[in-house]
Amino acid sequence: MLTAAMLTKAEIQRLRVLREKKHREAEGLFVVEGEKVVGELLAAAFPFVEIYATPDWTGRRTHAVSADEMARISHFPTPASVLAVGRIARPPLPAGALDRGLTLALDGVQDPGNVGTLLRIADWFGLDRVLLSPDCADLFSQKVINASMGSFARVTVHTAELAPALAGTTVPVLGCDLAGENVHALPPLRDAVLVIGAEGRGLSAAVRARVTRCVTIPKYGGAESLNAAVAAAVVCDNLRRARS
Repeated sequence: MLTAAMLTKAEIQRLRVLREKKHREAEGLFVVEGEKVVGELLAAAFPFVEIYATPDWTGRRTHAVSADEMARISHFPTPASVLAVGRIARPPLPAGALDRGLTLALDGVQDPGNVGTLLRIADWFGLDRVLLSPDCADLFSQKVINASMGSFARVTVHTAELAPALAGTTVPVLGCDLAGENVHALPPLRDAVLVIGAEGRGLSAAVRARVTRCVTIPKYGGAESLNAAVAAAVVCDNLRRARS
């Protein structure tokens, strides 16, 4: 149903405050803005509850707004033609889930761009799930969703304290670490958890205690380290090649 009535001050304020995590959590809603990201999520059949768009947007909408109104609800200095509202859902990690398939676990990865890119990597390699520690960048922030390039709607994501979750798993837990074994020597693993640590800090002590095998990517040049997402992509590629 398309609504064309002018937005009230209360509606404008409700949409504007969703840029902040505390308000997203209080309302149970998040926003994404921009033609590309909204189009990607719609193509992935994400169930938006509201879509506000100016006449420049040619896709689906529930609220027709003027360019002036879009400027008032926009989260960007230069407003896009569409802003969509989704409902926050945080499915609990099912018991025994980590014992089946391949899991990418993020230990305190706080850069939103990295978290979004890691979702894309999990999607690209067909991993079964992504597990975020509570101190990771907020899954429902605009920067994370933008960086995921639509994978946000396709990847199963859970949030849980990693150390207790890993304590109950029976599969190999691989931790990315500069002092680890050569990742190219990994044996075929049908089921495993790959843990990526925070930028700069690496794996936390509690999570490191649950790692059964540390792996690293051989270095041939002088770079000090690799970006977390780049490292995850290389290890995931090796996991998939070893399986096949």
